[in-house]
Order: sequence, then C-alpha cells, then structure tokens
Amino acid sequence: MSTGTDIKIDEKIKVNVDPPKLWKVIFLNDNVTPMDLVIDILTGIFRHQAERAKEITLEIHNSGSGVAGIYSFEIAEELAVQATNTARQNGSPLKIQVEEE
Repeated sequence: MSTGTDIKIDEKIKVNVDPPKLWKVIFLNDNVTPMDLVIDILTGIFRHQAERAKEITLEIHNSGSGVAGIYSFEIAEELAVQATNTARQNGSPLKIQVEEE
C-alpha cells in the first residue's frame, strides 16, 4: 500500500579531510656519541641504507643536527623512543627530538 509520500533526498555532503601532519625526528650532535652508533641506529631503527645513514650522520656532525626521517606523529614518537633507548643502552647521551614538519 502506497501512501503517496515518497521522499527522495538528493543531497551531497562534502567532507574536507586534511592530510595528517607530519613530524621530523631530529638527532642533535654531541661530543660523546660515536658516529658508528648513530649509523647503527639509522640503519637498524630508521631502516636507512648504510650510505644514506652515513650522509645523515655527517650532517648531524657538521651542522649540529640532522633529520632521521619524517613520519606521522605516532610513528615519529615511537622511533624516537626506540632510538633513545638504544643510545642509552650503549652509554650514549644522544638527544633526539620530534618537531612538526
């Protein structure tokens, strides 16, 4: 039985979704942390190839800091914690910070 009250909705809803913000994991230079340890962290935790890890390490050494990678906040934070823990386990005071891109 039809009551003659068919309703047709032809409304389009536009949703603007901003891409997630990205965060940089930055290593800060110090006079204690061995370059080999930094390279090991960059290859082991951040999955850089050995040559790229050496380039980043030299950037850290020469300019005072270097970007290990750019990630979503949660990933950047987790990688920074893993890298800091690895540095501490090896007796290093390596400082790592996470900054918005």
